[in-house]
Order: sequence, then C-alpha cells, then structure tokens
Amino acid sequence: MLGHRELTMEDYAEILKRRIWLILTTVVILLAAGIALAHFVTPKYQSQTLILIEQQKIPEDYVKPVVEQDLNSRLASMKEQILSRSRVEPIIEKFNLFADGKASMDDRVNMMQQAIGIKSIPSGQSGGMPGFYITFTAQDPHVAQEVCGEIVSLFISENQSAREASAEGTTDFLKQQLADSKKNLDDQDAKLAAFQQKYFGMLPDQEQSNSNTLQSLTTQLDAVTQSVNRQQQDVTFLQTMVAQQTHDLQNSEPAAAGALVDERKTELKALMLQRQTLEAQYTPDHPDVVEVSRKIADLQAAIARAAGEPAPAPVAPVVNRPDPPQLQQLKAQLHAAQQALVDGKQEQSRIEGQIRSYETKVESTPQVEEQYKEITRDHQTAVDFYNSLLKKMNDSSMATALEQRQQGEQFRVMDAANLPMSPTYPNRRSFASGGLLAGLFLGLLIAGLLEYRDTSLRNERDIWAFTKLSTLAVISHIDGLPEPEKHRWRWNPFSRNDKPIESVVG
Repeated sequence: MLGHRELTMEDYAEILKRRIWLILTTVVILLAAGIALAHFVTPKYQSQTLILIEQQKIPEDYVKPVVEQDLNSRLASMKEQILSRSRVEPIIEKFNLFADGKASMDDRVNMMQQAIGIKSIPSGQSGGMPGFYITFTAQDPHVAQEVCGEIVSLFISENQSAREASAEGTTDFLKQQLADSKKNLDDQDAKLAAFQQKYFGMLPDQEQSNSNTLQSLTTQLDAVTQSVNRQQQDVTFLQTMVAQQTHDLQNSEPAAAGALVDERKTELKALMLQRQTLEAQYTPDHPDVVEVSRKIADLQAAIARAAGEPAPAPVAPVVNRPDPPQLQQLKAQLHAAQQALVDGKQEQSRIEGQIRSYETKVESTPQVEEQYKEITRDHQTAVDFYNSLLKKMNDSSMATALEQRQQGEQFRVMDAANLPMSPTYPNRRSFASGGLLAGLFLGLLIAGLLEYRDTSLRNERDIWAFTKLSTLAVISHIDGLPEPEKHRWRWNPFSRNDKPIESVVG
C-alpha cells in the first residue's frame, strides 16, 4: 500500500496495529542482544584524580617566576616525557599490565599510553585555581587506582624537577652572559679611560670650562699688559731721572738754590717725557695722563716761584763727593722697577702660553667630540646591557632559590586517585539504550518495507488509487459463506499479496 497513494494518520495507525508485534519482537531481540553484549564485554575501570596548581607563596612583585609557560603547553610537554617508554615500562612491569601473553612490550607501552588521560580544567571549576584531571583505565579497579597514583607522583616530581632545572639553567646561562658582558664592559672602560687621558682638556664636557678659563686668562693678560706698560713707563721715568741727576751732579754749580732749581727742571723734563709716552698709548682723559699733567703743572709753578727768589751765595765745588741720598733712592727705585718689569714680562709670557694652549683645546674640541661620542655610546650600551643582565641574574637566582625551597608554583593533589566501584566501559545503560533504539529503528524499517511491498486493497481509497474507478457499492463481510479453497502458502514477509480483488471486495 505504501507508494500507492498518500497516507494519512489513520493509515499510519492501521499499519501500526497490523505490524505492532513485528516491531515489538525486533525491539525485544535487539534489547536483549545489547544487554547480553554488555555482560560479555570485558569491563574497564577508570580511576581519576584532580591536581590543582598552587601559585608561588611569595608575591610576584618580589620574586618573578622563571617558568611562565602556558598550562596546556606545560602539560603537553610533561605528558610527552612521562609517557615515554623509559617512564612507562617500569610501571608496566611493576603491575604486570596488559599481560595477555600475546602482546609485545611495544604493544603494551602503546596500550598504556592510550589508557592514560590528561585533561585541563577551567579555573572556575577549581575554586579559582587552574588544574587538570589525570585518569587511568584498567580491567581491575585496584590496579587502576594504584597506577593512577603512580602517574600522579610522576607528574608532581617531573614538574618540580623541570622547574628547578629550568631555573638553574636560566641562572647558569645568565651568569655566563654576565661574565662576558663584564669583560666587554672592562674593555670599554679601558678604552674610555685611555681616550680621556689622551685628550684630557679637550673633551666635550670640558669645553665650557676651557672657555671660561680662556676668558679669565685673557682678562689677566690685559691686566698684566697694562701693569707691564706702567712698569715700563716707571723704568723709563726713573732712568731719565737718574741720568739727569747724574749729569746735573757732575756739571752743576755748587749753589744749593741753583741745584734745587735744576733738580726741579730735570724732574719736569722727565714728567714731560712720561706724558708724551702716555699720550702715545692713551687718550688725554686717561687717569694716568691727567695725573702726570697735574704733576707737571705743580712742578712748573714751583720752578716759577723759585725763580723769583734771590740767588744764594756761591759755594766752592766739591770734587768726588758720593751720590746724594736722593740719587741713591732713585737708583734703588730704578732697580726695583726693572726687576718688576722683568717679572711682569715673564708673567705675560706665561699667560700668553696658557692662552695659546687653551685656544688649541677649544679649537680641537669639535674633532674630539665625534670620537668621544662613539666611545661613550659603546660604553653606555655595554653598561646598560650589563645592568640589565645583572638584574635578570639576580631575579633568576632568587627564583632558583624559591624553586629549590619548594616555595614556587606547586602541584597539589586535590582529590586522590579514587577506587572505581563500577566500570566505565561497557556502560550497560548505554548498551541497553542502543539495543532498544536499534530494535525500534529496525522494526520500523521492516514494517515500512513490508507495507511498501503489500498490494492489498483495504478501503475505497486503495481501490481508487489502484483502478482510478469510483466504488459503486461496498459488500460487508457475511459470516457463514463458504470459504474459497486456500492454497498452501508459506508466509514470506517480503512477498507481495496477489489475492484477487474480488475476494477482497467479497
């Protein structure tokens, strides 16, 4: 009837009534098969433990951890090491795992690796602490529990040793790098010291000091030059006075008054000569010129007053008399002035030499600055790198001590390996549910196939779908009528029903 026409809900209900026993039989058979299979399959027990990761006990602001790898990456790395043949084979031999007499050691190692499960968990499921589950599946629950405990111990010891090895390796590496950096820094210090010694006084940071010193020396030179000029004038004046008085002493008259007048005239000549010398160097308003002019005016007035007085009586000349005290004093002043002039010229030469030296330093500073920048840049780079390595090495040393004292990040067993009371495989409920669903599906499939192959006409819609003719009358079933001879027919659920239409209608 399937495929002859479109079915309605009434048709489906009739099909279900006709095929209900077929569907139920299939469901019961496959349900029983699933339950039986669940009892015959070798059970497997899974032991599980929860490991949480405790953060280090000292705040990271004080000691920065060396190992900062992601948890999943660390678990993958530790899993590869723990599931290696060298780690797994002793456990297999200790508990005689997977010893069915046929599997080789390589096969047993592979089965052991597949029986171990590692799964990380979000931090929210462990009270704010990250962690992971470790599971082990075996045919005996006690063996599963003991092996799971062994694996947990391997993980804890491997984590501790790996963190210590990483911290110690980092510290050793930084120590070696620090030693190399120290050697490089010493070389840079030696180069910088040699350069500073070679170009001392011409370094860029000494340029301002050199300029200030050069300015001060220039001022000193001006002052010394003026002092030398005055000393030169004094020497010239004293030489003139000594020469004039010596000449006058030899050729003068013995009169005291005449000698006094001549002495004043000689002094006047010397002052006038001194003024000429000063006027050649300074303006008329210069204080020295004004002072000499005043002395000349005073001396001229004194000579004029002496000329108006009566001349004294002549006195007999004195032959080979000693120098008068005034002349001796002038000679002593001349000697002192000449010595002061020599000292002043020496000081002037010394200052001029210093000025030339500082001018050379100032002129050489730009050329030296380029080389100095290159050396100081390399030196500063070496200093920064050394300080950076020193800080990292100190941090790494503290982190290493932290790991050695087991104060760093630790694996803590939150739930010890449990003893499984029921097998995790096979799951009898799952097997039974699977058999039930499979039986229901298979029963419905067989019922649908039988209905598809069935060509029986059971109502007017079937007659219309088969003949495309309208039904004129419907003869109800009459009891007591002779039945037609039944042919021997073996039931075949997949065979078509070839009964004549008349028999169905009758």
